[in-house]
Amino acid sequence: MKRLCFVAAMVALLLSSCANEGTEQEVGQAFAPVTVKVDGFSVSQEDIPDTRATAVGSYNGIKKLTLAFYKSDGTEQFKATHTKESMGEGETFGEFSTTLPIGSYTMVVLGYVLYDDDELTLTSPTQAEYTGGCPRETFAATQPVNVTSPTALNLTATLDRIVTCLQVISTDGRTANVNKVRMTFAAGGKRFSPKTGLATVNTGSASTVGNSATVGTPSTSKSYLFLTTDEQTMNVTIETLDADGNTIYSKTVNDVPFKRNRVTKLTGPIYGATATAGSFQVNTTWLDEADPINF
Repeated sequence: MKRLCFVAAMVALLLSSCANEGTEQEVGQAFAPVTVKVDGFSVSQEDIPDTRATAVGSYNGIKKLTLAFYKSDGTEQFKATHTKESMGEGETFGEFSTTLPIGSYTMVVLGYVLYDDDELTLTSPTQAEYTGGCPRETFAATQPVNVTSPTALNLTATLDRIVTCLQVISTDGRTANVNKVRMTFAAGGKRFSPKTGLATVNTGSASTVGNSATVGTPSTSKSYLFLTTDEQTMNVTIETLDADGNTIYSKTVNDVPFKRNRVTKLTGPIYGATATAGSFQVNTTWLDEADPINF
């Protein structure tokens, strides 16, 4: 089983087949054994502190886990990434092995999924970014770690969802000429701080997703975003696109409310002649539906 272990001085850094980065150890420096296990994450369903813990390996929204340790001066000491579908025999998704010198660190763990051209870059406890593709459902945990002796440490990390979600639900049926749906946010962003879970820019973001609904049936399109505050209101533009990326229909919904770890659902017509006259409804729960607010 794959574990994150910090061993005595001059022992080489233990890297599994899924660990992709590390730093050389300094000769003569003491090291301590440490085990880090990502064993679950919190999913908030209501505004009250009600959570449901789920094993990280059983949640389909997490396909990758990145673990990193940063020194007090911000220097990266260690980074490794697990990919759920490519774990080796005897390895466990969410259990890492390495060594760290005696010292003080900030541990960062990110759980996420990547599709198509998506790319997530982690550079510090306060800076990460989806540098390609779209933001995806993202979970994070950070905590201080002090290695004071060669005594073994066992650490766990519980990840919290740090994104908001938008669902666009059509009340009319998809037309044959629509191939994709684009959702453009006027605020928030793709760059975020793992430590706070908040966006570090407020320049907006756009997500384009495929539309596989059968012609004539309603569709649901989903997108994620990092907010600059726990709750944020912004305009959202919804576009239907043809196979060449040309806009068929465009609708801007003003003052849409978002909250971290909640889904905002926009419901209305987005296809055909009725789309131009349609109104949207919105509700902002993550799992359980609430009474909609009419726009």
